[in-house]
Amino acid sequence: MKIKLFTLMCFLLSGTFIFAQDAPENWFNLDASQDNVTGVSTERTYKELLKGRTSETVIVAVIDSGVDAEHEDLKDVMWVNPGEIAGNGIDDDNNGYIDDIHGWNFIGGKNGKNIGPDALEITRLTAMGKKKFDGKSRDSLSKKEKKEFDKYIKMKKVIDDKQSELAQQSGIWYMLDEQVPNIIKMAGKDDPSAEEVKALETDDEKIKEAVALLDRVFFARGASMKDAIGQIAGAKGYFDGQINSMYNIDFDPRAEIVGDDYTNSNEKYYGNNDVKGPDAGHGTHVAGIIGAIRTNDLGIKGVADNVRIMSVRTVPDGDERDKDVANAIRYAVDNGASIINMSFGKSYSYDKGVVDRAVKYAKKNDVLLVHAAGNSNADNDTAPNFPNDKYDKKGWFKPKSAKNWMEIGALSYKPGEDAIASFSNYGKKNVDIFAPGYQILSTTPEQGYEKFSGTSMAAPVCAGVAALLRSYYPDLTAVQVKEIIMNSAAPQTQKVKKPGSDGELVMMSDISVTGGVVSAYNAVKLAEKTKGKKKGKKRSKKADVVRP
Repeated sequence: MKIKLFTLMCFLLSGTFIFAQDAPENWFNLDASQDNVTGVSTERTYKELLKGRTSETVIVAVIDSGVDAEHEDLKDVMWVNPGEIAGNGIDDDNNGYIDDIHGWNFIGGKNGKNIGPDALEITRLTAMGKKKFDGKSRDSLSKKEKKEFDKYIKMKKVIDDKQSELAQQSGIWYMLDEQVPNIIKMAGKDDPSAEEVKALETDDEKIKEAVALLDRVFFARGASMKDAIGQIAGAKGYFDGQINSMYNIDFDPRAEIVGDDYTNSNEKYYGNNDVKGPDAGHGTHVAGIIGAIRTNDLGIKGVADNVRIMSVRTVPDGDERDKDVANAIRYAVDNGASIINMSFGKSYSYDKGVVDRAVKYAKKNDVLLVHAAGNSNADNDTAPNFPNDKYDKKGWFKPKSAKNWMEIGALSYKPGEDAIASFSNYGKKNVDIFAPGYQILSTTPEQGYEKFSGTSMAAPVCAGVAALLRSYYPDLTAVQVKEIIMNSAAPQTQKVKKPGSDGELVMMSDISVTGGVVSAYNAVKLAEKTKGKKKGKKRSKKADVVRP
């Protein structure tokens, strides 16, 4: 078998599969001038500008994979629905959701079951196309249907090619998994050193190939055999998920588990109250960045010091669905959220219109939406990325985009040319600003703390700063908060490496709207100047909403 080293390296460098742990633990809260890392100056802001000041509690909704509401660093800042009595099986506040104490789960069923893995949107759309067009010739279709058919054929090719590629890649990891026990047996110990493994003598070609791979992919990066075994197991699980669910057009857990009418995008009242779900790692990490308790001497310090985290479980291990995203936004708005963090995204959309209507609903009710730009080192000005702030239907009398939306790219902790995280999406028109998103230490389920990387981490840093502003300056509107964060961005005058390029150097203003970095310190100073101007209506903890 010919092994592609590039395939292995790409997997190991994606997501949280990073060996190096050299970023300062609290770097996203630190200050560039005082600490030599491009954080958002949270600590300096509280010490120099907000010390002794009073604030109002702000509700921040985390639309994500779920949040561990019992985490030691989060349990005291979780939103508690004031109109609901826990565990009585009654919809006490008549909002349509029973026992929604800390939020709601739109990817669960009334029987308590929850969706874990799900397909990607392109996979679901391909499955729909197959059902509609299989057995039909293109010549027999109408002009409109031919366009749909051509789109289906293109998507089907993507799926077929991906399945073939994944099968080959998966085989590499299964080969390593099969040969590592043989290598350990030959070495005579459970965790042999790199030198001991490389010194093994054998005529078995498969073992030789496995040793060579272990050396290049793991040992050369400073990993031990024990590290390699864990990474191999993770890789097998990753590729199994890709093959069996994400790119499998026959996989659809929705009907059996959720039981809603998926064709009805306006349906609202489905799901359950399990806001944690089976895989809350991502959402719990996001929640900690925003509001982990700052005064308990445990774990980490979130950005905002007076928030309540509302968990709205919407994102499976796969692509979120537009219907769920729309309902999650509406639920958060109806129950008093001032800010909504959305650390998810996809390249295809089934029903963008229903999400657009929810975004407008949030705008009418003075709610700020903060969205992660994506991790494909792609240009969001040209590459499709959903959801987004652009409305489908445009006209001279209609707004073209949502003014209450912020799109966030990711920074690394390194200064100079390497300031932008190499995986981050960007866009001169469609990515507003950058925030820390590399090796961010935050909360994970079961009292854990881990470092994750992604624009998924950058968005909640920005959402935390927005919450800080709405907390200490409660008369600011959502649009004003966005404007303050944008206008107070710390400018970056040095050139940076453009993500996805071969080291091409560009100005940050070439790859984002502001050309700068989120700065809590600058934002608070600007908010002071803005105070008293264009006062907006204060939102209550359980807001009176403006329904369309």
